[in-house]
Amino acid sequence: MKTIPSLLLCLLASMPGTVGSGAETDDLWPGTVPGEKAPLTEERDMTKPTDRTVAGKPVLRLGNVSEPTITVFRPTGAKNAGTAVLVCPGGGYNIVAMDLEGTEICDWLNSLGITGVLLKYRVPKREGLEKHAAPLQDAQRAFGLVRQRASELGIATNRIGVIGFSAGGHLAAMLSTSERRTYPRVDSADDVSCRPDFALLIYPAYLTEKEHLERISPELKVTANHPPTFLAMAQDDPVHVESAVYYYLALHQAKVPSELHVYPAGGHGYGLRRTDQIVTTWPARAADWLRSQGLVAR
Repeated sequence: MKTIPSLLLCLLASMPGTVGSGAETDDLWPGTVPGEKAPLTEERDMTKPTDRTVAGKPVLRLGNVSEPTITVFRPTGAKNAGTAVLVCPGGGYNIVAMDLEGTEICDWLNSLGITGVLLKYRVPKREGLEKHAAPLQDAQRAFGLVRQRASELGIATNRIGVIGFSAGGHLAAMLSTSERRTYPRVDSADDVSCRPDFALLIYPAYLTEKEHLERISPELKVTANHPPTFLAMAQDDPVHVESAVYYYLALHQAKVPSELHVYPAGGHGYGLRRTDQIVTTWPARAADWLRSQGLVAR
């Protein structure tokens, strides 16, 4: 187990309930991180005084990530539903919104009896690679580690899903549609499947082509083997609601069980912080969906 960096330690200590108490952080890679030539400058919160707040609170925008990790947040023993979710925060593949779309999501998952596994993936985009290349390697590796440790974590190997926000929604979709790992085998954690058993995509970005919003992005190969998926997005999202709508249609055509919620207004990047916008009621709908899938107690 790795010591949690001081910046995140302060954040975790401020979280209520079970989140932050006993959270376990581990490096994803036992040695050299695939494709990394040299560390970036110091990992730090990139938030500026002029950056917008959400529901009156700031957002921790972690940047210059060279050492990807997972942090496991477990629910209290009596509430454990035997389900886990890999949490992929957003940030445009430039930063990682570690609290808004990370620790706060793990807190919510724990309240449902679900183990939250927060992924801190590499950002920003590496030179010469697609924006999602390094993050996808990290997500695939993380998922394999969680599935390999299922017994230790008190979860079932077939009840491990993923939730992603904005760019993290694209990363979750990539994880759901990738057929094989995009890096050479490291150890036995890479021998188990890294395909999620279910997925939740919240205001997902990059699911369709920039110039042709009706076309699914070419790196996303939706097939009948895709996991059941929940999507939520606002109609006035600047990322374009088509990102969720056309992805849902692709799932529908592939006969993948899926559920889409489109709200009339609410914009982008709200996490689960409640405001007067109805789009911020999505966690209740997602919890209902998880119950319908038999993943949490009714």
